[in-house]
Amino acid sequence: MKAAREYPIVTVTAKGTRWLESGHPWVYDSDVAREPEESECENGALVDVVSEKGKYLGTGFLSRLSRLRVRIVSRNANDRFDESFWRRRVRYAWDYRKAVMDGQTGCCRLIFGEADAFPGLTVDRFETLLVTQTLSLGMEKIKDMLFPLIVEVLEEDGEKIDGLFERNDVVLREKEGLTQNKGWFALPGKETPASPITEICENGVFYRVDVENGQKTGFFLDQKFNRLAVARLARGKRVLDCFTHTGSFALNAAKGGAEHVTAVDVSESAVEMARANAARNGLTDKMDFLAADVFDLLPQLGAAHEKPYDFIILDPPAFTKSRRTANNAEKGYKEINLRAMRLLPRGGYLATASCSHFMPAERFEHAALRRRGRGRGAAADRGAHTGKRPPHPLERAGNGLSQVLFIPGGIKGYKKSLL
Repeated sequence: MKAAREYPIVTVTAKGTRWLESGHPWVYDSDVAREPEESECENGALVDVVSEKGKYLGTGFLSRLSRLRVRIVSRNANDRFDESFWRRRVRYAWDYRKAVMDGQTGCCRLIFGEADAFPGLTVDRFETLLVTQTLSLGMEKIKDMLFPLIVEVLEEDGEKIDGLFERNDVVLREKEGLTQNKGWFALPGKETPASPITEICENGVFYRVDVENGQKTGFFLDQKFNRLAVARLARGKRVLDCFTHTGSFALNAAKGGAEHVTAVDVSESAVEMARANAARNGLTDKMDFLAADVFDLLPQLGAAHEKPYDFIILDPPAFTKSRRTANNAEKGYKEINLRAMRLLPRGGYLATASCSHFMPAERFEHAALRRRGRGRGAAADRGAHTGKRPPHPLERAGNGLSQVLFIPGGIKGYKKSLL
């Protein structure tokens, strides 16, 4: 180390050293050789991580209850983790979004956890409201200092922020010894907003967003540029948007010039929200809405032996949230993609998405394409936000992690058996 250090020391094994030197942002509990006693260091404090030979590997937040024993914040031994340090980090994140978001920073993922070196912290912006999700004890301990800093950095650039809502109603917090909660964070000098419902504009489409009760932080920001790609492909096409939720893909398709769009979701409330968003954007004349289970609907459409759509969009919820169920999830992706492709005519398109962390890009693409007919050019374009997907959580994307394949053409010559 270049200077005397004031932080307690966690020593990691040779395996842990290799992980950190390869760029991994976490120290697992199984890779800890020695850690400070509770009397030496409170839970959630910053600690230096060193190899068994004493080599400095980084500094991060200690979490004694978690398998992720240390979450790395910095690998620079000269860093001092004061307010100025965190202000610089916020500024780096904000400047990056301004550089890559093509001017669409009014609604975007402002801070993306480990990708921005804020381990366990997500900050989404919905116009004048910020929504945070804090999944690490270390970030929880500094939020009273950090959250006002984030607002200050934005306001220094002339951005208007009215409030900050915390969406900590997730089970993962309990792995860090944290309780679940949600509500307004008291920002110095600001009154609490009257409502958690706001309106955003993305790709020229307006949405009503409920940051208190909507899924995740209120709206799925990760598909911004994939929705734009759908708009470009949809012109003149008859579109079926499955798992429409608030109607975001369907609305982009309609605005992009689709002949007609059918938006489907199993949730009645989601369908009503999508219908309301269509009305807000003046698109109801070319859209219809259906509350139905997509897994039932696609076989029904197939049994009719018609091809009423030439562009189908599949953006389902995660099929797996653990490595143990990844094989079953892969079968689910194969089934739903096969059924959709059987409905498409030659020259049609399928846009298919996965947000499952345990379904890496290569495996998802294999599941989506493996049953396409030979000789039909089983090629796919990855979505605008994906490319070769780096291992979570290191992807430095403007918004999120969902992966989308755009697959051209119908299919031919499949066996009747799905799997």
